[in-house]
Amino acid sequence: MNAIVIMAKAPLSGMVKTRLLSRLESGEAAILYRCFLLDKIEQVKHIDNASHFIAYTPANTRALFRELIPRDFTLVEQNGAHLGERLSNISKNLFSQGFKKVIILDSDSPNLPRDFISEGLDRLDNTDVVLGPCEDGGYYLIGARAHFPGIFKNIPWSTQDVTGKTIEKAKGSGLVVSMLEPWYDVDTIDDLLRLKKDLDNSSRKNQQFFC
Repeated sequence: MNAIVIMAKAPLSGMVKTRLLSRLESGEAAILYRCFLLDKIEQVKHIDNASHFIAYTPANTRALFRELIPRDFTLVEQNGAHLGERLSNISKNLFSQGFKKVIILDSDSPNLPRDFISEGLDRLDNTDVVLGPCEDGGYYLIGARAHFPGIFKNIPWSTQDVTGKTIEKAKGSGLVVSMLEPWYDVDTIDDLLRLKKDLDNSSRKNQQFFC
């Protein structure tokens, strides 16, 4: 069995999408992020042969997430001092439960084509690690077919070097890495305007929650 995990923050005012606050009120940014999260859930929930998880933070918002997400999604708390530790702990936990492939997704790319996620799972038949790179140097997806803690260690998180350093770590450990097509996440006003333009020009209606 496979596992697909969405990394999520509680959609609360002042806690999410803070780089948009030059143009949005904090409450508007929280509503927007909630839409992003619901669209990410839509991307994932129809992918077969996988169990679905939401890795949430902060710890005291479990009840909020339980009301927000579908019942067939399992909640797991994010634990760790920084993003690398949190990702590694999630990976370790799920592989210890017997999952054969684990895909971890961000919640900042609401119009990511679902096929990218399915392709990531398929690639793990023949590769150790799969990465979906973002144009800003991060990644929207990381997947593996075993727990490889080294790919999460000493990564310069929130910089343009995240994907490059992750590849370096993986290959340095003798792992085979496969790259998906690049996509973009939505962190800035320019990103948000790009998303709006892309959705206006798209015939796909899966972004039903984006508002």
